[in-house]
Amino acid sequence: MKKNFHQRNVTRREFLGQALALGGAVAVPSLIPATALGRDGAAAPSERIVLGGIGLGPRGQYDLSVMLPEKDVRFVAICDVQRSRRERVKQMVDAHYGNRDCVCYRSLFELLARPDIDAVLIATGDHWHALASLLAAKAGKDVYSEKPCGMTVGEIQALADGIHRYGRVFQAGTQRRSVSNFQYAAHLAQSGKLGRLHTLHASVYVPQKSYTWLPAEPEPPREECDWDAWLGPAPWRPYNKNYVSGGWRGHHDFEAGGNFLDWGAHTVDLCQWANQADHTTPIEYEATPTSVIARYANGVKLVCDFLPTAFGNRDPQYHTSTGTCPVRYEGDEGWVETGDNSEIVLSPGLAKSRQRQFTGTGLSSAGHGRNFFDCVKSRSKPVCNQDIMRRSHIACFAAQLSWQLGRKLVLDPVKEEFVGDDEANRMRRRATREPWSFHI
Repeated sequence: MKKNFHQRNVTRREFLGQALALGGAVAVPSLIPATALGRDGAAAPSERIVLGGIGLGPRGQYDLSVMLPEKDVRFVAICDVQRSRRERVKQMVDAHYGNRDCVCYRSLFELLARPDIDAVLIATGDHWHALASLLAAKAGKDVYSEKPCGMTVGEIQALADGIHRYGRVFQAGTQRRSVSNFQYAAHLAQSGKLGRLHTLHASVYVPQKSYTWLPAEPEPPREECDWDAWLGPAPWRPYNKNYVSGGWRGHHDFEAGGNFLDWGAHTVDLCQWANQADHTTPIEYEATPTSVIARYANGVKLVCDFLPTAFGNRDPQYHTSTGTCPVRYEGDEGWVETGDNSEIVLSPGLAKSRQRQFTGTGLSSAGHGRNFFDCVKSRSKPVCNQDIMRRSHIACFAAQLSWQLGRKLVLDPVKEEFVGDDEANRMRRRATREPWSFHI
């Protein structure tokens, strides 16, 4: 008889003890069949991926909405420290399947202890992404994690190394690699259609940092919102309802990289891709009043632009209508720019022969999720796997630290440390609050 996972809470100590007792067993890649019966046109149970969710607010609920229609995926459980979000996801899932089977948990250790769950969708706040992903990997789950995937260089290193250690499939939620207009722009850069590539532009919008605390408010009952668990590895501070409703953004303790990572995790990642630099990072970073200018060993320049919207707000040569997350790739024979409105804008010499139209899919994560599920089955690496994520996130952190410190930084892309700058190297990591540590 299978254990009833609804009967009691699994404590963190019990969960980690069980994981340690299993030792290397959790590292064996396997696909445990779902037990739910198939429906019309659904995949057979032996071919179905059983999915759980951790921390699904507005972004996570959107991700889930495009994953639910996948015929070979079955979503069975939601964990969230806020009851309102647990109930919202359950309502959404039960309405989709026409039943009341979605199980709610407040503790992620309960969800991760279920052996029937193959993979998890993680869309907590930034400060929980790395630890939740590591705990899931150690529990034998494949991971789709929203970005930024960690708060520091050290967290990103620990996460990428942990995914390898436990033999899991990992997809970072930088979905634009799976969107047609961004794919076409990268193709033009990589195939030589722009000539020799020399400059890449990644909009990171306006960086900011805040160390202030919101006014203290009475903590709600744990069943309504488990504040201690919401904080997790972040430093303690008093409860305020604005934090848990999305107002954590902009606060140093909760947002990675002063919002460099919020946008750069997409745009810098796309520039890495266009430059065929997924295996490395830029080596020099220098802040200006309007950007951080980075340079690769191959001479290509990466400009992390501080822009309130699209490139055109600062320089009339840039197109103004490509939408959020714009990127621009420039070569000796032309340039291409694109963004979330799906339009491809080309330099005059290329526009006549290579202009293409794409429908508005710039924000969709449907294809990205499908790539993840295919890799869960094949055990191959997704398009934004842990190694690709590691390099692009570290590049963002290096740019952010150059801006924060106000000086040029030189990064060794192999050692992933700054050359001759002890202060910058210390800032690659920060302490985490016990017992929510990374000693797993």
